[in-house]
Amino acid sequence: MIRAVMVMNTQGKARLAKFYDFQDSRLVYKHYATLYFVLVFDSSENELAMLDLIQVFVETLDKCFKNVCELDLVFNYSKVFNDEFSLNPILTGEKIHTILDEIIFGGQVLETSSTEVMKAVEEISRLETASNSITLVPKAVSGWRNR
Repeated sequence: MIRAVMVMNTQGKARLAKFYDFQDSRLVYKHYATLYFVLVFDSSENELAMLDLIQVFVETLDKCFKNVCELDLVFNYSKVFNDEFSLNPILTGEKIHTILDEIIFGGQVLETSSTEVMKAVEEISRLETASNSITLVPKAVSGWRNR
């Protein structure tokens, strides 16, 4: 079971921390540019598998932010993650936590494919966008009927 996920900068300042439980734990970390990604877990998990999970998380963030950096984690929780060549919907809310929840939920690993994680996050975004626009449809339809 995974106990925590943390991302820290080179000065040791936490940029993302999510704890699931904290008893008799081990940790692994991986350094990317100015960030350290740390996983805290119990004895039922394999260290190499956890390092691979960090890689999946970073790859997914890279797909989302186009080469993720510390500033993305600090300032871009609700950044638009589409480009001019893509029709990806706009993600709102805490996108980084949504991505993390698609990979790890309740301390259990759910998905290890960054492509599948991005599909799920895009679907969540599409549904959020659709639910926001559905509230406007009845008003437009009822206005048309009264003509």
